[in-house]
Amino acid sequence: MNKRKNRQCYNVEGTELSVQTVHTAEEYQCENADKEVFSDSFGRVNDEDRDGQPKGGLGGGEIEEAHPSKKQKAEKIEGPGIVTDKLFSSLQISKPTHAAISEIGFQNMTQIQARSIPHLLMGRNVMGVARTGSGKTLAFLIPVVELLYHIKFKPRNGAGAIIICPTRELAIQTHGVAKDLLKHHSQTLGMVTGGVSRRKEAERLAKGVNILVATPGRLLNHLLHTEWFNYRNLKFLIIDEVDRIVDPNFENEMKQILNLLPQERQTALFTATHSKEVEDFVKLSFNEPPVYIGVDDGRSKVTSEGLNQGYYLVPSRERFLVLYTILKNKTVLSKKVMVFFSSRNSVKYHAELLKCMCIDCCEIYGKQEQKKRSKTISDFSNAKKGVLLCTDVAARGLHIPAVDLIVQYDPPKEPNEYVHRVGRTARGEGVEGTALLFLLPEEKNFVNYLHEANVPVIQYNLNREVPKLQSQLEKLVRENDYLHQSAKEAYKSYIAAYNSHTMSEIFNIHHLNLQGVAASFGLRTPPKINLKLKSSAFKFKKKMCIVNGNDSSFPKPHRRRLGLC
Repeated sequence: MNKRKNRQCYNVEGTELSVQTVHTAEEYQCENADKEVFSDSFGRVNDEDRDGQPKGGLGGGEIEEAHPSKKQKAEKIEGPGIVTDKLFSSLQISKPTHAAISEIGFQNMTQIQARSIPHLLMGRNVMGVARTGSGKTLAFLIPVVELLYHIKFKPRNGAGAIIICPTRELAIQTHGVAKDLLKHHSQTLGMVTGGVSRRKEAERLAKGVNILVATPGRLLNHLLHTEWFNYRNLKFLIIDEVDRIVDPNFENEMKQILNLLPQERQTALFTATHSKEVEDFVKLSFNEPPVYIGVDDGRSKVTSEGLNQGYYLVPSRERFLVLYTILKNKTVLSKKVMVFFSSRNSVKYHAELLKCMCIDCCEIYGKQEQKKRSKTISDFSNAKKGVLLCTDVAARGLHIPAVDLIVQYDPPKEPNEYVHRVGRTARGEGVEGTALLFLLPEEKNFVNYLHEANVPVIQYNLNREVPKLQSQLEKLVRENDYLHQSAKEAYKSYIAAYNSHTMSEIFNIHHLNLQGVAASFGLRTPPKINLKLKSSAFKFKKKMCIVNGNDSSFPKPHRRRLGLC
């Protein structure tokens, strides 16, 4: 039983915020909620966008909860579904691996598994492209385990396989699946990521880790500085979430890693989305062209079949009030919700604010203590309902079961990032979910980019009036010193993130209503802020313009002071 604590919070009574005492728990366990559609009184589809798109308002249909123990149903490999009629038992793999797969509970392979595993077992290089939640992890782990088993790889041989993941969370989850697969094998498993003791990792590497799961930065650190780290016998390199790995933040690290690792190896790359940057990285990673496996090639959309997607056009001033309205909706209260923000300061502020307004929530973000972050993810994964506020650290690779609703409160950096965010829901065969995107009216052109990327997003209109709580919100923030300071920091981080957006032709800092933005953070006036276009963001935008053959149209870097400074 978790310890409970009393919290003074503010609840809506009509248009007033009334004080009451509530009990909050550290985790979100509860009884199974009745399945129901999201209320039609909450939102509806804009008639202009209705034709040829999913019907209904928020939700658009009954929500089916997905659990890891849920059996996958068979479906022909040629069909549009994720799961095929190909059984794991049909694979020519070792008895220990068969036993582990059976104990995990998997029977039928997914499309990406059925099409890539045979090639990888034959020693071929593979480039796999498949939507989020399609089973890419098992697709590469089974061949890795089999290769090292058959060549009798021992701890003294060092690292036989390295799996690179862009985030700690994805590395942790991949490590967990690998641990289950190795249950009846003698090969050793290890993980190196940021946020944990480097010294302990080095000691473990010196003893011999056959399968190593790693994030780029920490892996490079060990390659350069850990003397007894033996990677000379590397047989297999896996790079997961390649569309994130090609981010400029990883570019230099990945080039160094690829240069340091043995060139005579088998390589496999997996990604949810395909782009020119991914293609360039493929050329850098393979000595010869790989077998290309595009599971979703020819599909009319890149997101899951059961995903209902819509967007709201909301003025800056009303953004938080609309979010509050969504989270207080009776149907949503019984669901599992993830809300994405552009900065950790915004996550921390909104978490405290929502708790003050009687909405229980938890949060994860970058530079958060790893132990706390892991516990939050574990608690939320095991919960039946709840609200998780997060940055894009949660958008990649995380498998959190039964997420019903994704709210993108702050816009994604690009369509690919949108795809990864919404990929946290409607994961698996026959499972439904809902994704909502908040846009300012002047940002509506972003929808065109989503449509070009085969994302079928439609406009929703709120039937319900936004509650008239602005003055009460400002009073709440003003009278709480900690909340007031947190609001100012969150405002500044929001503006800074907006200013560095890679699609500045749509998300233009000069078009923002700063007074309205401040109001959405419960502030009467915009805090002073001095904006400078970061050189890294400029270089990335410059690179994108050159790639698109539009170098001459790129605006010169600008520096502009905004607010009252």
